[in-house]
Amino acid sequence: MPLRFLYNILINIAWLVLKVVALFNAKIKLFVQGRKLTFPTLEDRFDSEDRTIWMHVASLGEFEQGLPILERLRSKYPEHKLVLSFFSPSGYEVKKNTSIADVVVYLPMDSNSKVQHFLDLVDPELAIFVKYEVWPNYLYHLKKRNIPAILVSAIFSGRQIYFKPYGRFMRKSLGKFDHYFVQDKNSKKLLESIGFTTSSISGDTRLDRVSEILERNNQLDFMDRFKNNQLCLVAGSTWPEDEEILISYINNSKEKVKFVIAPHEIKPAHIEKITSSLQKRTVLYSTMGNQNLKEFDVLVVDTIGLLTKIYSYANIAYVGGGFATGLHNTMEPAVFGIPIIIGPKFEGFKEAEDLVNEGGILPISSKDSFGDLVSDLLNNPVTIKNIGAINSNYINSNRGAADLIMEHISKIM
Repeated sequence: MPLRFLYNILINIAWLVLKVVALFNAKIKLFVQGRKLTFPTLEDRFDSEDRTIWMHVASLGEFEQGLPILERLRSKYPEHKLVLSFFSPSGYEVKKNTSIADVVVYLPMDSNSKVQHFLDLVDPELAIFVKYEVWPNYLYHLKKRNIPAILVSAIFSGRQIYFKPYGRFMRKSLGKFDHYFVQDKNSKKLLESIGFTTSSISGDTRLDRVSEILERNNQLDFMDRFKNNQLCLVAGSTWPEDEEILISYINNSKEKVKFVIAPHEIKPAHIEKITSSLQKRTVLYSTMGNQNLKEFDVLVVDTIGLLTKIYSYANIAYVGGGFATGLHNTMEPAVFGIPIIIGPKFEGFKEAEDLVNEGGILPISSKDSFGDLVSDLLNNPVTIKNIGAINSNYINSNRGAADLIMEHISKIM
């Protein structure tokens, strides 16, 4: 039985299973119900004479990687409609109203019929996939229709199926891309080891994205009032495992320092658990009103969308997830040239791996190691400055991926 035929059977079975699971799982329900809107949305928004460029991302992280390219496409090809598709509800539901694309939809399942219907409606002149997104039927039919497809901000490891003896089917699908823009030399070597030579080392487009943060107005009145020109540690995207360490340190700290905790989970019950555990003077963002914020030691941010600007006030940043489900974005604080502390699980996060090796990101493994490290940093401003410079220099020296990709696009459009 041909592997592609078997793959199509499995995709259709998976879709049936997901429809059943959606009856009991809210996130999967969004996944299923949202896809019912894709074709009606496309039919409503496109005319036969429209010229389009399509970008597909998995979720929010990949959206951030694709955004610098979308911005440049919008500027360079204003006559084209930009189509943005998401695989995950956690990406689509947050960015479905973004103005950077003309149409934002869920990606239909990778079955033959859905793929062909999607491509009939969108009819892109170029397809851009971000990082890990390799869908065999989409790539097969793009190639069949002579529509160029590129993979951007890609990163590969020898553990992936493409480089295994049993990975022939997925390796063949990966080979349908016209060009690969990879993040590092190892990824390029791996592609060459399986005969794919049309690749360029561009780095990660997210570094273009975060470098642009410095050009914005990052001023926040409440942070000016809260920080009050004191040293400040900002802990962003924290999970309970991170918060246990942070709260223990804060409660026992004798240092003259302000603390901001911006947890990943902002449901009231979780926020209450954090605030009730803190023994220092604590204020919530949602209830701070016109209070005299300089009188408080800890600010708990129970909202989303402010963390990047809050990092601009930090002297030290702690980025959560390294004790739990996966490390969050370390590049947003790095751009402000400050030391970054993380938990021990950072393997597979290239920027974190690079900056741990260079000394700009500092991993800890326990309450004691966190306490010793923070106290040492707070008492050594020169060390803070030198470590922070490693991070800002890393971003500055690795910018330019989006421009390199656009140079290639301009040759094939």
